[in-house]
Amino acid sequence: MAPNSGARRWVSEYRGSMQQPTTYTIIMPDTAAWDALVQRHPQGHLLQQAAWADLKAVAGWQVQRVAVADAGGALVAGAQLLVRGRYGLSAAYVPRGPLFAGDTTIDSLLITALRRVARRRRAVFLRLEPNLLETEANADPLHAWLHTQGFRVADPIQPRSSIHVDLSSDSEALFAGCSKGHRADIRRAERQGVAVRVGTATDIAAFYAIMETTSQRAAFGIHSADYYRRAWELFQPRSCLLLAELDGATVAAHLVFHDGRLGYYLYSGATQAGLKAGANHLLEWHALQWAQADGCSGYDMWGIPDALGRAAMLPDTPNTTVAREAMEAMAQKDPLIGVYRFKKGFGGQVVRYLPAYDYVYLPPLYTLWRRRAMG
Repeated sequence: MAPNSGARRWVSEYRGSMQQPTTYTIIMPDTAAWDALVQRHPQGHLLQQAAWADLKAVAGWQVQRVAVADAGGALVAGAQLLVRGRYGLSAAYVPRGPLFAGDTTIDSLLITALRRVARRRRAVFLRLEPNLLETEANADPLHAWLHTQGFRVADPIQPRSSIHVDLSSDSEALFAGCSKGHRADIRRAERQGVAVRVGTATDIAAFYAIMETTSQRAAFGIHSADYYRRAWELFQPRSCLLLAELDGATVAAHLVFHDGRLGYYLYSGATQAGLKAGANHLLEWHALQWAQADGCSGYDMWGIPDALGRAAMLPDTPNTTVAREAMEAMAQKDPLIGVYRFKKGFGGQVVRYLPAYDYVYLPPLYTLWRRRAMG
């Protein structure tokens, strides 16, 4: 059976070069075909998997997948588009995507189809957030090309700057790559009797209680208990709930994921007792080992102050010293600076993604919707 035999085809085709005629077709792929593309594509990401769309449905998003298939039915590019409506209009969003082919013929066809879908859904704007680091060779060409397609740069929803930990070495080398303080905290937690176990569905309540405690202490918003339960269920076996217990009480919890390529540190919390005992450090060390054991080559710590990402991307020349110091000073005032210190202690490299790109349909409403519709 062809990989997209169950997909509904649109009446939209494009013929390739005269030297090697190829017919490309815009299709709406089924879930299996789509996830197979995400898995094999070099820019494939957890947020482009079908399970992520199912999870975001809890928050009111709808999904529409658009793909380009070649003459043999194989998917060569595509995007998982999330749409959320309000007041008869909508916002259309491609998190950590699209999955571009790197061929302007194919990618132009994909962009045209996405813009058409967003317009039909009465979108105020269409947002793309490519899964591409600034340092990658095709980042600058893609940035320039999207401008020619009518997109404007916008602040992304997903973290633009992060830390990626290399998991290609063995566990001993991975531990040695942690800072001296983090290694000491991990060992201290073990000495004080902090025990780590892998949770099941019945432990989501304990996880949520930890998240509520952390939210109240740190003053940040959290999802519903059902959201976290669905997240754990939808990504099994590539989701892992790790619980840290001390004296019979749950004192910290991490809910982490991987997509076969990278691990992702998305949701975590701790009580005051857990923080004091170093439970978060021990849990994250277990999370890194879990992703490594499952074959991941890296681990995304998911979000640090963007000023640090900007500073890291500056060329190492005398002329940039002042600018780098100014950005690093700015980062010290960022609420995420403590989170950065925690994440950086596990080693890894600061990275920065390309920004978001918005195609605006209704300019008078764009500013308002950009702030309110994407939360």
